[in-house]
Amino acid sequence: MLEDVYYLNNGYPMPRVGLGVYKIADEEMAPAVTAALEAGYRAFDTAYFYKNEIALGKALKQSEIAREDLFLTSKIWNDYQGYDNTIEFFTKSIENLGTDYLDLFLIHWPCEADGLFVETYKAMEKLYEEGKVRAIGVCNFNAHHLEKLMSQTEIVPAVNQIEVHPYFNQHELQTFCNKHDIAVTAWMPLMRNRGLLEHELITDMASRYGKTPAQIVLRWHLSYDRLIIPKSKTPERIKENYDIFDFNLELTDIAEIDCLNCDDRQGNDPDNVRIGSLK
Repeated sequence: MLEDVYYLNNGYPMPRVGLGVYKIADEEMAPAVTAALEAGYRAFDTAYFYKNEIALGKALKQSEIAREDLFLTSKIWNDYQGYDNTIEFFTKSIENLGTDYLDLFLIHWPCEADGLFVETYKAMEKLYEEGKVRAIGVCNFNAHHLEKLMSQTEIVPAVNQIEVHPYFNQHELQTFCNKHDIAVTAWMPLMRNRGLLEHELITDMASRYGKTPAQIVLRWHLSYDRLIIPKSKTPERIKENYDIFDFNLELTDIAEIDCLNCDDRQGNDPDNVRIGSLK
């Protein structure tokens, strides 16, 4: 059975399942974090842009779980790209979270037209070399973004966090990342439940395996060795989303889910995102 820890390309261990906290309000954070820790989560994915780093940090402090037993990810927002800005806003993020290091620090979007992601990443390399970050990576980078980045920097990204779900399975980009030993983390792994979990194929599989539709989809992600950060603030769903390590999908079922792909992107196209274009 698949272990619940993934070793990044620098050997650093990262939990395969983390709690995404996008749009979790301050007053909702403590109950969500408590439910997640009780369910077994140790990884939490936030970003400066989410404006809830302080609430997450406080909730984790209240739990009394040792910092070394947690895995914290945050991201540099588009508006703050650039070498000096990256150092400054990294410092703000760790102050918000009440920690002196991050386990993973990511560029939120490439914003290629603005020409800053390479120097942004070089600042992240400096933070990594100083031991302030245990691993560095990117979000929403297509293959051509990664090729440009790797040609001008020293450290291969440990992670590329991208939109991926059965309706938009990104197999070509997944293959590229696998080739370069870049772990893929799926954001929006359940497509924010925009009809995916009611699809007859998924519900039939759930009945057959004795699992929920969400668990079927999340297990499909793990079959491709992805990391996943399903977002929820509901204790029952938080627990459900973590309870996926006691079964495997048959290869034929994985293939059937693959066939749901229709390149139905729900979020923004990374090639069209510029600094200041997202609020």
